[in-house]
Parts: sequence; structure tokens; C-alpha cells
Amino acid sequence: MLYAQVVLPLAQPMYTFSLDEGLAVGVGDAVVVQFGSSRFYTGIVWSITDQKPQYPRLKPILKKLYNSRLVSAEAQCLWEWIAEYYMSTLGEVMRMALPSLAKPSATSFVELDERSIEPPMEQFVALGEELCTEEALAEYALKHSRRAPKRVELLDTIADAALRYGGEDSFVPRRLLNISSDQLLSLSKKALIRVEQRPVVLSSSGEVFLTPTLSPTQSVALDAIRCAHNADKVALLHGVTGSGKTEIYIHLIADVLSRGESVLMLVPEIVITSQLVERLERIFEGRVTTYHSRLTPTRRGKTYLRLSSASGGELIVGVRSSIFLPLSRLGLVVVDEEHDANYKQSDLSPRYNARDMAVVMGKMYGAKVVLGSATPSLESYFNAMTGKYAYVELKERWGEGVLPEVVISDTIRSVKRGERKTHFNFDLLRAIERALNGGDQAILFQNRRGYAPYIQCRTCGYSPRCPHCNVTLTQHKATQRMECHYCGYNIPTPSVCPNCDIQDMALMGFGTEKAVEEISRLFPKARVERLDSDTSTSETAFKRIVSSFENREADILVGTQIVTKGFDFGGVATVGILNADNLLSAPDFRASERAFQLMMQVAGRAGRRNNRGRVIIQTSQPKHPIVQYVASGDYHGMALAELADRKNFGYPPYSHLVRLQLRSQNYELLRRASHYVADLMRQKFGGRVMGPVSSALEILRGEHRSEILLKIELGASMQRARELLSEVVKLAAQNEEYKGVKVVVDVDAW
Repeated sequence: MLYAQVVLPLAQPMYTFSLDEGLAVGVGDAVVVQFGSSRFYTGIVWSITDQKPQYPRLKPILKKLYNSRLVSAEAQCLWEWIAEYYMSTLGEVMRMALPSLAKPSATSFVELDERSIEPPMEQFVALGEELCTEEALAEYALKHSRRAPKRVELLDTIADAALRYGGEDSFVPRRLLNISSDQLLSLSKKALIRVEQRPVVLSSSGEVFLTPTLSPTQSVALDAIRCAHNADKVALLHGVTGSGKTEIYIHLIADVLSRGESVLMLVPEIVITSQLVERLERIFEGRVTTYHSRLTPTRRGKTYLRLSSASGGELIVGVRSSIFLPLSRLGLVVVDEEHDANYKQSDLSPRYNARDMAVVMGKMYGAKVVLGSATPSLESYFNAMTGKYAYVELKERWGEGVLPEVVISDTIRSVKRGERKTHFNFDLLRAIERALNGGDQAILFQNRRGYAPYIQCRTCGYSPRCPHCNVTLTQHKATQRMECHYCGYNIPTPSVCPNCDIQDMALMGFGTEKAVEEISRLFPKARVERLDSDTSTSETAFKRIVSSFENREADILVGTQIVTKGFDFGGVATVGILNADNLLSAPDFRASERAFQLMMQVAGRAGRRNNRGRVIIQTSQPKHPIVQYVASGDYHGMALAELADRKNFGYPPYSHLVRLQLRSQNYELLRRASHYVADLMRQKFGGRVMGPVSSALEILRGEHRSEILLKIELGASMQRARELLSEVVKLAAQNEEYKGVKVVVDVDAW
């Protein structure tokens, strides 16, 4: 009799089940097990042994699911590392890693039909049957060279490609032809070409791809990355916005795919990288698979299943959860915009950082790793400066593009001089007017959505607040309601103060909705679009807004952080940062770093072609060091200054931070539990413990929250620290007085 340890998607240790003879089950397989009297779970077989465990009764594994192994040996190592490092269970990792096909259901289990999984396809093109011979093609060219020279040129291109790359039937992969979809359709309708859809042979090596031509600077950077990879080092590609990092990624990807190996490309948010995905699909047609939370559960499940049985040659473009996909022969991991905070999982356990996991994956899978950003995280920069990573820099924009001019516009001075209308300084209004008069576009960045962040009674000072979260409600004019952006609680906008019954409620501050209203009034002929989470509620809505601006159907785009990432708009001459102050005042040791990153990223949207753009930063702190660093484009100056401060105060990258957050609906119970846990931690860690203090968001969804911070200096054993911390968490859980208090551990917080 054999026995299997099975991981279930629960915050529990593994369970042991018996394995009946005749049931062919291996390690990494998905199986169905019964839990309790009537509940079924999909589990993953973690190990198999013939040693009978010390249990009186064992339930049997009921069924094996799917023909392929869902979790590879490399993935098992990765799961175990994540569970240990981020202090979670393997069940929690499973819950995060697998799509819904492996999630529990009450009285039944879900199994996808593997037969319905379609192989990836790509287009192949050949000359029409009447043009297959050299003589026929020459005769056609002679007749039509004057009337349709471009058409003849396209046909010659296809004929040349057929000689170089075509098979026995002269069909050529479309990816090797620089032909648009419209051109392809036109030629096909005239029967001048034949187009077929064929399955992609993903594991084949020696494939050819039509990669972009690199500038001398880009070629040097590409060679430097290849040298780093030959030395088994992670490469940090620091390239200013518009420097052509994507072109370098494409060459590296082509190298790997041509060997029949797979590539994982991580992006912060899949919806904002539509331009990138479209470009990759043109070059690597049939090999690109996107993976993200907006896909249907069935599609996510089928993607996972298809990849679990694939043999390599895949290009996966996805968000942080893509690191859990079963990728065969992984050769390269690219982390684009590696500084982005979205790579950190912060809501559910395990609270991993996908950027850091990419580096770990590279070691475990034997893959090369590239981290890319115009504003690298200070951790990555520190690793590069200390020799852990190879550092590759692109200081200039690609082609004839030049970095934008940055102008600091003092809001206080503008008010005193009467050089301000509503929320816009004259400096910015003149720049927008100049751009519009020249047929160009403008982007305005305001890091708050809604109409006004809050309203306040001018008589008594009352502001409507969320009863479930310790925040003021945001005014939305379109719906005439006030909303909590954390839990969704909303009320009609009051016209009379509920506290003093006086009609004196005033709007305080402004969000993107109000910015659109005001800029539309100041420039009535301009076509204005708004891009934030209120307007981009679906992928369709998002693409409509982006396409409208990209196709010059809109003149001004007002948005939140979404507009700072991943876009390459050729017509943007002016970028306005409407309120830099709220970026600089966040209660976070990363506030300065992130303010710099946001402002530099949004500034990079200006002037990305031949014309130099202009960036206007509105701030009441024009002499603030971060504002000055942005104005001069001095990333290195910012990084060195911030690293010096971090070193003085013992913050990352000079330490590891572990945050314990305690939650309870009972405030007094939470307060006592927080001090109890903090005392336990001080007994083991001494002065490395800070707190407890109230969380920045003290109440969320009805739960009071407090935090305890643990600093572990570089050189100290993180493994030992996790062991001691686990003892603390266990003791707290065993204390009957504090049973109602949740303890959430976040390793490498922030």
C-alpha cells in the first residue's frame, strides 16, 4: 500500500491519503479527495511513500485529474521556498498559484475538458496559385508596376521570403513579412495570395523572427546583457523613457524562442500594456499567451493545463501571478517596470513580491533574468551598485527623440501674482494652449479620482466619513454620491450639514473628474478624455479611451497613475503634474522614491518622437529635493541621497522589514493583543521591534488594525528570524484571551 501527502487549498498543513492499487498517481498530479462527510477538494500530490503513517484511518484518493502533471519538480521547489520565506502554508501558495480548476467546491469537483484545449495557431502566407512561377510573377509585375507599385512590391517581398524561409509548399510565416492586416486582406480578396492558419510547433528550435533594428547604443546594451547572462548574473536595464528597452527585450526573447525555450515576461498590469502585447504578437505570432485576472476562470484554467503539457517555445506575458504557471524549459524571465508596486502581493497570503520571485525562479529553473525600468527600485539599484546584479544603462532616447524640458511651477507664487485659474497655473495653461495650437496633445496627471477628495462644512468642520473605514468619503459628481474607495460604502451627497443643519457644505480639493470639468471649460474646443478606475471599468472601456487618444480623436487626457505606465503616444507635447504635493507627503519611508518614480514616468510620456516635449510640475514646494531631481532628470542623485538616508535609519535595502498587522472588530481586545505580541517579540528580538502603532488606515471594513514592525539588519539570519517570529505567532494563537484577533505577517513589507 502506498500513501500520498496531498496539499489542499487551505491554510493547513498537508494531509495524508491512501493510494489504492491500480490508480496511477504521481508526484505533482492533481487528485480528488474527500474532506469530511460530503466535501470534495482538488489537491496536489506532494510526495508518495510506502511507510504507513500513524493514523487509525485514512481516506483514499478518489480520482486523478488530467493527463499531465500540474506542478513540476521546479515548481514544487518554488512553492516550498515561497511558503518558507513569506511564512505561509503550501495550501495558501496553492490557492494563489492555481486557477479555479483546482479550487474547492462544496459537493462536487470541477474538471476541465482537456479535449477542448486548442493549440496555438499562426498565419502562413503564400503567393496565389496563378503567381507561383517566376514567369507568372514577372508577367504580373510588368502589367501592374505603374498602376500598383506597392502591391507588386509586397508580392516580391512574399516571393523572396518564400525562397529563404518557405517550406515545400512555399508558405511563409506571416511574422516574417512586414505586412499589415489590411494589406493581407486586400491581396487575399484578389486571390493574389493564399492565407492559412496552422498550428504552431512551439518546441521547435531554429525559428526565425523579424526583430527590429537596434541603434548602436541599444546594441551595446544588448551585448552587455548577454555578457551578464553568460556570467550567470541578473541584468538591471536602466533606460530612460523612450530609450527602446522593448527592442532589447525582443532580441533577447527571439534568442530564447529560437532555441525552443520559453520566456516569461512580467508586466505590472496587463490592461495598460496593450501596445506592448500587440507589438509582441506581430513579431512572435502564435507564441504569445497573456495571463491575468481579467480572463475568465475557464480560459485561465485551460491556459494552465495547456502549458502543463507543453514542451517549450512559449512567450507568456502576464501579471505577478504568472510566476506560478508551469513553464517547460524556461530560458528567460523579463520583469518590465520592475519598480512598480503592483508586483507586491499585499492582500492575501503569501504576500510575495513577483520581482524578487523572478530572481529566485531564474536560479531554480536555470533561466536568465532581466529587470528593466526607467526608474529602478532602490533595492535593484543597490544590488547593481554592489555587484550582485549587472548594471546596463541607456541614457538617451531612441532615434532623434530627446528628453522633455521640465518646468517647476510654484502654486503659492502663482496665487499671489494672480497667475492661476481654478487649479491650473498660467505656466501650464500656456503650455497646453501651445500644444493644442500646434496640433499636439496634452496629458494631465492628478493622483486622485472622483470630483473632490472630500466635502466639509465651513461652519462646524464636519466631513462625511465611512462608518466601516477610517476615511472621508469622496465626492463623485456624475452620480451625485459620496463613496468610500476601500469598501464601496456610498451615500447621496448632502446639501445640508448633517451635524449642524446649515447649508454650508464646500468641496475640498479636486480629483480627475473635476479636473476634466475645469479644463473643458478653459479649452471649450478641446476634446477631453478621462482615464482612471471610474472610467476604465472594463478592458473594452479602457481600450476605447486609449485608442481614442492614440488616434488623435482626443486632445487632452486626464488621468491617475494609469497614465504613467506603458504608453507610447507620439502626439504628446505637454504633460502637466497637477498636484505634486500629495505625492511627497505620504507617511511612508518610500514616499520620496515613489514620488520621483511617478513624476519621472508621467514626464516620460512627453515628446517621444522627434519633438522635445514640456513637463509642468505644479507644487507649493519648488525647492523640495525630489522635485529638483525630477526637473534635472537626476536619478542617480536621488538614489544616492535616498540610500544614504535609508542607511542612517536602517531601512531597506540595508535591512529586511517584517510587518505584523493585527486585526479585530474589538478595539480594546486589539490594543491588549498588540502589546502582548510586541512584548513577546521584544523578548526574542530586542530593539529591532517598533510599535505597536495604529495602521495608516486605522479601520478598514469594520476591523480595527494595528501594526508592529520588525527590522532585521543585513547580515543577520532571516531564516532564524522567521523561526522566532513563527514561535511568537504560534504563542499568540494559543492564547485563549486573544482568539478573536487575526495576525497577518508580511515579509519584506512595502
